Amino acid sequence: MEKVKAKKHLGQHFLKDLDAARRIVNLLKDHQQYDKVLEIGPGMGVLTQYLLESNDYQTFVVEIDRESVDYLQKNFPALGDRIFSEDFLRMDLYKTLGLHENEKIAIIGNFPYNISSQIFFKVLEDKNFVSEVVCMLQKEVAQRIASGPGNKDYGILSVLLQAFYTIEYDFTVLPDAFIPPPKVDSGVIRLVRNNTVSLSCDEKKFKTVVKAGFNQRRKKLSNALKPLGVTFEHPLLDKRAEQLRYQDFIELTHLIFP
Repeated sequence: MEKVKAKKHLGQHFLKDLDAARRIVNLLKDHQQYDKVLEIGPGMGVLTQYLLESNDYQTFVVEIDRESVDYLQKNFPALGDRIFSEDFLRMDLYKTLGLHENEKIAIIGNFPYNISSQIFFKVLEDKNFVSEVVCMLQKEVAQRIASGPGNKDYGILSVLLQAFYTIEYDFTVLPDAFIPPPKVDSGVIRLVRNNTVSLSCDEKKFKTVVKAGFNQRRKKLSNALKPLGVTFEHPLLDKRAEQLRYQDFIELTHLIFP
């Protein structure tokens, strides 16, 4: 019971549905652009057990909860020294995983609800070697990330991630699949790195434009982007942020910051 409370405090719930766990791990098998897989927040190892069945890649795990680390060390000796007891958000992935030039990794996990957005921002920082992400998170957030332009769920993370990843919503997991059951449904999504090496504009300025547009998403961009000094006219500025593709935001970034 103490362990359940500890994990709930961290914003995470134990997945007990083994069929769902295997389905999540199986999503990795369609793409083999990586040699190493990092699982975030393995807890009791429900995904880990299936990851270790594959000889196609090395499995690493990062877990901040000390009790869970002890459990993994005792029950999954095959992991050896590939268990990292630290905060994923502060990890130097390239150094910690001992990556070589051009080596790629995949990330998988049942992401803690309260830091899922922060995890994706870190993925973006490391996008040059993170070739794929398969994860379960709050359904609302999963739908938002996978949504396209014109959808009410479409938002900042949707645009920033879709600039570099092809994203699909795969399936829904109901609360009774967890201990303790969360109060919301969960969604499983997969992100696969696209061919965009870098944007044709400054990425920090691109992010600034996207955030400014969605911070006042009900307004036309001509008004929402005024704080950035936008006074010119352009057809894109007659639309709202949720109507634009990431390519449109790139075009606006060029116009605002020539």
